[in-house]
Amino acid sequence: MEEQLIRINKFLSESGFCSRREADKLIEQGRVTINGNIPEMGTKVGPNDVVRVNGKLIRENTQKRIYLAFNKPVGVECTTNLEVKENIVDYINYHERIFPIGRLDKASEGLIFMTNDGDIVNKILRARNNHEKEYLVTVNRPITDRFIERMANGIPILDTITKKCTVEQISKFVFRIILTQGLNRQIRRMCEFLGYDVVALKRTRIINISLDIPLGRYRELTDVEIEQLHQLIEPSSKTEEASFPKPITKNPPRKDFRKRT
Repeated sequence: MEEQLIRINKFLSESGFCSRREADKLIEQGRVTINGNIPEMGTKVGPNDVVRVNGKLIRENTQKRIYLAFNKPVGVECTTNLEVKENIVDYINYHERIFPIGRLDKASEGLIFMTNDGDIVNKILRARNNHEKEYLVTVNRPITDRFIERMANGIPILDTITKKCTVEQISKFVFRIILTQGLNRQIRRMCEFLGYDVVALKRTRIINISLDIPLGRYRELTDVEIEQLHQLIEPSSKTEEASFPKPITKNPPRKDFRKRT
């Protein structure tokens, strides 16, 4: 029976050590070894290979997958760097190693997922997957119909045009926006382009999970929520993986151009 081989970045993410994106960075920096050798990107590992990061042995994750919904307060930094004051890991002080899925600005509050499942991070964060994130935003000036229209139809920021999105006015200074992108400080930059400053920003939903816990508290996702979440992210993940370029073989099969009769 053949050994089951998986890419090194997938192994690291499934081990719960980090996300697949972070694993790619570690590999590029030469901080990962397989059986004492520094691997190339895309190298595969099997059950008998010894994988280390910065000399630390990484084992297959046999622990239960952890999925938390956390209502992040303003001032908490979404980083696993414990040297950063008010980092999210120390703030939650969970009894096992977990890390955030994506980011929420230090000046923003609301829903963010925490997990030890590095593989799910990549699936949720892929921009092409069009996973919805919903926000309530308070601005410093009265909202106009023109503002809502322009926010919904795309704003030029960061050398691109934001995707069309759903925007709804809630009150004189508050609107709801549903994004399928995750550009750096996207909502704040969009508002600034139109001459508005964001006074408060709260994320209230990620895909199928809505914010339902007090500020600064967390809860475990239910089995039903986790199952629904996987069902929603899996189809788009498979579509994106299918779009990846296929590896070029050294000796591709020769085509038979003889005319068939």
